[in-house]
Amino acid sequence: MSSFKKLRESILEKKLSPEEQQIKIGEVKKIIGPIADKFPTICSDASVLRFLKARNYNTIKAARMLRGTIKWRLEFKPDKIRWDDVAREALIGRLYKADYLDKQGRIVFVMKAGIQSTSASIVQIKYLVYCLENAILNISSSTQEQMVWLIDFQGWSASCVSSKVTRDTAQVLQNHYPERLGLAVFYNPPKLFQSFWTMVKPFLEPKTYRKVTFVYPDNPKSRVMMEELFDMDKLESCFGGKNTAKVNFEAYGQNMREDDKRMTAFIDSGCSTPSFYSSEVNEALQSRNDSEDESSGNEAVYSNLEEDDEVHHDRNE
Repeated sequence: MSSFKKLRESILEKKLSPEEQQIKIGEVKKIIGPIADKFPTICSDASVLRFLKARNYNTIKAARMLRGTIKWRLEFKPDKIRWDDVAREALIGRLYKADYLDKQGRIVFVMKAGIQSTSASIVQIKYLVYCLENAILNISSSTQEQMVWLIDFQGWSASCVSSKVTRDTAQVLQNHYPERLGLAVFYNPPKLFQSFWTMVKPFLEPKTYRKVTFVYPDNPKSRVMMEELFDMDKLESCFGGKNTAKVNFEAYGQNMREDDKRMTAFIDSGCSTPSFYSSEVNEALQSRNDSEDESSGNEAVYSNLEEDDEVHHDRNE
């Protein structure tokens, strides 16, 4: 069995049939209530399914997570961020979208961990969110909803990272973009990174850090894995590939501005999150939160659903 297949098996989760998944999706939408109709994109079947997978198909937990994301999107307005808002952070070259896909057709992000950002943490998170929104806009195949992250540790030191930015990054990725991470490749991290990784892991959910793999250029198995994952002619030389070209950030920025126009058209079509914070929606979300905790008029429904999900969860531990 190939090293890549072994890696994939290590992160496999329990499976439900399409029929079982659809039932769970319907249950989450029932818990969310009429609010789901106001947010057709984030509450689409495909989106709800990602939240369900992130919470091991527990409908109560998935609904709570989804409501939290709706509130966050209303406040943070990720779909309103544009290239010119984040260009200064982008142009330091610490994070960018590669101009190639992996062999599964997944979007690839490259992070240069050795480049230190001097921007405030909120600016760094804003740029991260912009990158994620742009990637999702460009995902055309519903079977390739996930992304691959390539992290280059050349020049890395403990001074290159902030525990706050690391924690905030983990929270954004896990809480608001569930099941978007397919694989994270930590390429040639120094021994010093091990202590930092020990500190970071508590910020991560188990299913997230199980998607992290450490790759070393002098390890034959690592080289085989990279060849299985990527076209080596396109992969950058810093990751063991044959591509020595540098990123043209002027062209990169122009491409991003073109994507910004597409995002604007997408929003204007009514497919995205409203840019205003609706008090009506906020009150409805709070009401749903209260009903989940106290369950007033729907106590039996929520109690039964939670009980069923916990039993199902226990059976699959």
